[in-house]
Amino acid sequence: MSKLTKKQKKIAEMLEGFTQPCASAVEAIKKLQEISKETCKFNETVECHMALGIDVKHADQQVRSTTVLPSGLGKTVRVCVIAKGVKATEAKEAGAEEAGAEEIIDKISKGWFEFDTLIATPDCMGMLGKLGRILGPKGLMPNPKTGTVTLDIAKAVKDAKAGKVEFRADKQGMIHVPIGKIKFTADDILKNYVTLADAVLRAKPSTSKGIYLKSVYLTTTMGPGIKLDSKNVAAEVKENIQ
Repeated sequence: MSKLTKKQKKIAEMLEGFTQPCASAVEAIKKLQEISKETCKFNETVECHMALGIDVKHADQQVRSTTVLPSGLGKTVRVCVIAKGVKATEAKEAGAEEAGAEEIIDKISKGWFEFDTLIATPDCMGMLGKLGRILGPKGLMPNPKTGTVTLDIAKAVKDAKAGKVEFRADKQGMIHVPIGKIKFTADDILKNYVTLADAVLRAKPSTSKGIYLKSVYLTTTMGPGIKLDSKNVAAEVKENIQ
């Protein structure tokens, strides 16, 4: 059995006596901030991981949606828009780094990926079809379900810039979503967490039976996972949601 590193020992000491599952998300957030300050030299990303009581084999139990985190993600989101004419102009005015049609599709086909989010108008999706094998594996293919195929280009660009995140249950029924940076205030991280939790609760399939939220963990890039009391999530969302 391998010995614990100096950092692992420090984390274990800081978690000693800390109750898990933790009933309060803000208590967990403050503990993660305390640990990060003592053990990490960079601004870690805070992540939320949820195990859902769904059967992903059934199409009517898929969980996939988006939400805009009120405190943002703590990073600059580069937005590229595939659109023509007036819509391309709207995209640039809303803050998109790149906007255009054929010329951008040609750049992407040659390996250009200087963007984090790709948005398209419905009339341009036909042109993007040939890039499905390139964009799909990277999670960049625009999709109406996530609001990235739309005529309301300005709103889509502003939402992406403001901290819009997508959550989607994987094959194990798990959701993994970044909810900000550890150097945010605890209140700002909490706002992002309850916004995400509220969206996930609202996305519960009507055909899902039994316990929906099986487990919820908050963690950081290099830190420990802190388990929350999943039975208390709905109440905490109701208490804190704006």
